[in-house]
Amino acid sequence: MVQMIKVWDAPTRFFHWSLVALFAGMWFSGEQGGDWLHYHVLCGEAVAALLLFRLIWGVVGSQTARFSQFVKGPAAIRRYLQGGQQEQPGHNPLGGLMVVALLAVLLLQVASGLFASDVDSYTFDGPLAKLIASGLSESITGFHKLLFNFILLLVAMHVAAIVAYRVLRKQNLVKPMLTGYQEVSGDVPPLRFRSGLVAVLALLAAGGGIFLLTRL
Repeated sequence: MVQMIKVWDAPTRFFHWSLVALFAGMWFSGEQGGDWLHYHVLCGEAVAALLLFRLIWGVVGSQTARFSQFVKGPAAIRRYLQGGQQEQPGHNPLGGLMVVALLAVLLLQVASGLFASDVDSYTFDGPLAKLIASGLSESITGFHKLLFNFILLLVAMHVAAIVAYRVLRKQNLVKPMLTGYQEVSGDVPPLRFRSGLVAVLALLAAGGGIFLLTRL
């Protein structure tokens, strides 16, 4: 029996699509350079707040958003690839691995961006660049630019996986992240969702933390 159940809560979907929009904004503003770097820095700070929120939500949030729900070891990933593990609501073990990889490199990217410098005019340095030597900041800037290419590769792999699931498995992974609902087969135990108030408090804590950090 196929049934439609709620899988993704609003905070998780808000994080996902806000990250997509801000990532595009960072990419565009970074490529333009010049005065656009001001917006690049602002987008970076917003992404840092979103990532911190996702880490918090991955611990205290709804069931399908928690890392304990979808972060699995090599054995579980191997069983899934061999078809020996039943599909579960939310991220499968392979998808969970991609989520962790993307979060890790994005955290490293925004962290390096905080200490990066505007090597052309030194007008729009990262908010924490003043705390370290200029030579180190310039080295971090080079790493920041190089890591972005790796992030683009991961994003391309993520999109390719979505297309492959759509073509080969006839599964639409985009629609559930838009609507929150997903078709599943068989009986599924009720999923647990946290209240919106908890999400708002987590987002405020994350945003406040990044605001204070970047104003040191």
